Amino acid sequence: MPLVKISSSVELPADKRTLFLAAVSSAVSDVTGKPERYMMVTCESSSFLLDGKGGPAAYVDVRAIGGLTPPINAKLSARLCDLLLTWMTIPGDRVYLTFTDLPATHWGHKGATFG
Repeated sequence: MPLVKISSSVELPADKRTLFLAAVSSAVSDVTGKPERYMMVTCESSSFLLDGKGGPAAYVDVRAIGGLTPPINAKLSARLCDLLLTWMTIPGDRVYLTFTDLPATHWGHKGATFG
C-alpha cells in the first residue's frame, strides 16, 4: 500500500521496465508521503482502443489506505502522466487514471489486514 497498477500499450524492454517501475515508486512515495517499503508497482502490456483509435495509451489504477485527497490525486495525475510521456511517449490525453482510497480493514498483508 499504495499499489500502482499500470496497463500500457507500450512495452518497455526488461532493463528499462525496472527503472521505470522505480521512478513510479519514487514519485508516488514523494507525492503521497507514503514509505516506499510498502509501495507496489506493476506494469503490464495490453491492447487499447481510446477515442475509437489504437496507438499508445495507458490506464493507471492507484490504490492506497488514506491520503488520496483531491489535491494529492491532481499531483499524482501530473507526475504519472509525465513519467508515461518520458518513458513510453504516451501523451496525457491518452492516459486514464483512477484513485481508490481504501479502509485499512480492506487491505491485506502478511496474513492479516492493516486495520
